[in-house]
Amino acid sequence: MALAVMLLDGASFHGGCCRHRALLSLLGPLLSNSKSYSSYRRPGAEPKKKLSWQNADFSFKKGIDHLKTQLSLLKNETKDYLQGPGGHALGQQALEQTRVLWQFRSQEDLNKWVISSDVEIGGKSKVYIKLGRNNQAALLYGTLNTEVPRDGETKYSGYCSMRSKPAVGSFNRKKYYDWSNFNTLYLRVRGDGRPWMVNIYTDPYFSHQKDDLYSYFMFTRGGPYWEEIKMPFSKFFFSSQGRVQDNQHPVWLDKASFLTLGFTIGDKVDGPFQLEIDFIGLLNDRAHREEFAYEIYDKN
Repeated sequence: MALAVMLLDGASFHGGCCRHRALLSLLGPLLSNSKSYSSYRRPGAEPKKKLSWQNADFSFKKGIDHLKTQLSLLKNETKDYLQGPGGHALGQQALEQTRVLWQFRSQEDLNKWVISSDVEIGGKSKVYIKLGRNNQAALLYGTLNTEVPRDGETKYSGYCSMRSKPAVGSFNRKKYYDWSNFNTLYLRVRGDGRPWMVNIYTDPYFSHQKDDLYSYFMFTRGGPYWEEIKMPFSKFFFSSQGRVQDNQHPVWLDKASFLTLGFTIGDKVDGPFQLEIDFIGLLNDRAHREEFAYEIYDKN
């Protein structure tokens, strides 16, 4: 088994070759304790010398159980596909005005999201997530610290984020969100008055596009009351590697290439923060007719 892992690793097993993705989905539970990609390593830190397959759990029973689970998911996906897009009839899909994407009522709902902070680059910010009062919302809280780590490379620090996990179908196939029937992102939140950045991450076709995302600001007013925020997709601007691009274009809703949605705080103000999220949904606002809010330059 170890030899098989080494051979697959040498044949772009982790790189993305199509014929190896099916094997990755089958061997995934066996390699659950190993890393399929190199994590961040601080400058000057010693690299890990232990090979990935040495931490693998080679369990035949675990592999069979995983195969049964994937076949069950494939059966449900086929049933939904035959019924209509997203498991809904075409008529219902065409007349749909609102759709709830995420709501937070249990720990299972929280498990669909991941949190991160500048600790990954040696910073000191802290972020946590838990269910709110009466299990009716997600409570994202922590402390922002803009102190720059003394590693000789990092120039800026002080951010925390919350990001949804990419949707995965049977046999670890990528699933995409189709938001072509909607024009507005709709949220019900309660914040502490600090601004947030809402980010939409897309699936890159080329490797140099992996840092491309669409962003817009969300301003919370603070206080004890909930607020409903509407964010038209026409307001989202395009950036790459943290830089706003001159060549702007609208979010391609019809491409169905969305992978994840994220929230980031980095307002350069040290101190505690808090954000409660009841639900995240989509809205087809017929009163909003703007196609794109920013000037588009013609290329010569």
